[in-house]
Amino acid sequence: MEQINIGMIGGGTVGSGVFRALEKNSALMTARLGVKLRIAKVAVKAFDEPRPYKIPASVMTTDWTSVVNDPDIHVVIELMGGTGLAKTVVLAALKLGKPVITANKALISECGPELFDAAAKNNTNLYYEASVAGGIPIIKTVREALVGNRFVQIYGIVNGTCNYILTRMKNERAEFAAILADAQKLGYAEAEPSLDVDGYDAMHKTHILASLAHGFWVDKKKILVEGIRSISQTDIQFAEKLGYTIKLLGIVKAAAEGKNEKVQISVYPALIPQQHVLANVNDVFNAVFVRGDIVGDTLYYGRGAGKDATASAVLSDIADAATDIVNKTPRRVPAFAAYAKRATVMAAGDAVSQFYIRLGVLDKPGVLARVTAIFRDNKISISSVVQPETQAASTVPLIIMTHSCKEAALQKALAKIARLPEVKAKPVLLRVEHFE
Repeated sequence: MEQINIGMIGGGTVGSGVFRALEKNSALMTARLGVKLRIAKVAVKAFDEPRPYKIPASVMTTDWTSVVNDPDIHVVIELMGGTGLAKTVVLAALKLGKPVITANKALISECGPELFDAAAKNNTNLYYEASVAGGIPIIKTVREALVGNRFVQIYGIVNGTCNYILTRMKNERAEFAAILADAQKLGYAEAEPSLDVDGYDAMHKTHILASLAHGFWVDKKKILVEGIRSISQTDIQFAEKLGYTIKLLGIVKAAAEGKNEKVQISVYPALIPQQHVLANVNDVFNAVFVRGDIVGDTLYYGRGAGKDATASAVLSDIADAATDIVNKTPRRVPAFAAYAKRATVMAAGDAVSQFYIRLGVLDKPGVLARVTAIFRDNKISISSVVQPETQAASTVPLIIMTHSCKEAALQKALAKIARLPEVKAKPVLLRVEHFE
């Protein structure tokens, strides 16, 4: 029976998790695949760095080049993170014709075309299942299982930190800052949380999914990205009263216009109906809702991060890489297929949505009339208005729900509303998604 030797770059939390997972289930994978799998070398920062699972000293080295350049290493796994040295490692392995497995979402998002091109030129492949939504097999689903579908809509809750914070804000009636601080103490949020709470981690994952689903490498600069810092307890409670839950979504919507396909690609917190299945995805869990033109609606749910969820995805890629090597089919399924030559990203202002708007206004007669007049002048129809009764407060929240309209028109109206002397705080705008 043929044996595939694996070299791994990175032996920290995720790397040691992969080592343990393969050690635990190697016999099972051998029985299923008909090929032996062995992690022969692991490059680490230091032999004594903290890791949740032990890696034998006999397989560790601090020299990554000795792993990549070893002729007896058939497959290279990159688990070090970042886009600097990680890129160098991946390109070095691909140029040697070795298949590479990575969990590095930032690297794929930033450097995807260059890496895919290097894999193709050297007759090998790049596997990246673990880069999006951890243990959820969404890359393979989009690339293989649903290959016969056009992707009408993809909605993803793909950042566990934000989902955890929003879940606790809803359940505990606490504000963002307090929950974030607690999440940091518990290890669910980084000490510097910007990548998560400002939406950029979700953007990397949404960028990869959108590019893969629509056959052109998306320009990241054209993706609308908003995080959850502006979400207050007021928004959480008003959304609930209106029948909605707030979730940070990665959104990919196809909108065909003649021969040129336009795709809306966005990351933002949105109101979603409480009865929709995504509204019940809570805590650190992830879910991806995919609507194909043939299959209809499908949902993929599970843990989006962590050493075990990531290890499961990496093992799946190891199985694919080993099978391809044994059967001498190094590019059985290409890492990425660019086929949509005329597809483009829709301008954010052209997107059509229903909107939730929260204003902080003076509690005096005539304010609502001034606000609604500006909406009317910009041809924006109001669906409902909520202004709670207050006890002698000078500034009160004014909640407005619109009917569907173009974002550009809504933003123009809000700019005028913000300049009204009766408006005492920057307007808060949230989109409403009905999955229609």
